[in-house]
Amino acid sequence: MLKLSQLIDTLNEWIGKFIMWLILAAVLISAGNAIMRKAFDIGSNAFLEIQWYLFAGVFMLGAGYVFLKNAHVRIDFIAGKLSKRTNAIIDILGIVVFTIPLSLILVTLSWPVFERAWVSGEMSQNAGGLIRWPVMLLIPVGFSLLALQCLSELTKRIAFLTGHRKEPFTDFEDKLAEQKFAEALAEEAARREAALLAAKTAKGQ
Repeated sequence: MLKLSQLIDTLNEWIGKFIMWLILAAVLISAGNAIMRKAFDIGSNAFLEIQWYLFAGVFMLGAGYVFLKNAHVRIDFIAGKLSKRTNAIIDILGIVVFTIPLSLILVTLSWPVFERAWVSGEMSQNAGGLIRWPVMLLIPVGFSLLALQCLSELTKRIAFLTGHRKEPFTDFEDKLAEQKFAEALAEEAARREAALLAAKTAKGQ
């Protein structure tokens, strides 16, 4: 199961890196569309719609990646006071009771919507708009990726509780540069304080 967890993590890691390019594309298209509209009075519903297609892609496809990086919303002032074991148990309950069932329900409900759009060739109601099935497909795909990552995270939490992993999270060592810098400063300050205290003690003796 841990090997399967690693495969799922690799998949969502790759997708997470891919959607970063979607953000860049959305920014460039948005800027180009604004320039064309303001400077040349040229507008396009297709370019307007592709912006929210990309925006939707980032959020739907990125849900599993966010879970992988343990970057989802938490009540930090509570979670920070609990032990890793307690947090792991809370995560297991949340994954099993809420996240997996919700993901499966939304995949089940959204797939027929995509299928109808695919079969009918549904188009945007706006003149010059885009075909609808690609954005409809994002919903079941996004929640499928989230459900897979739930399985991976559930495996890690159980492995941690049973002593098969040292940490419950994949990215425990994958900290932001700012966080690492802050920790390095704190360690340096602690060393200086310890050295100063040792010097005062030696001087007193």
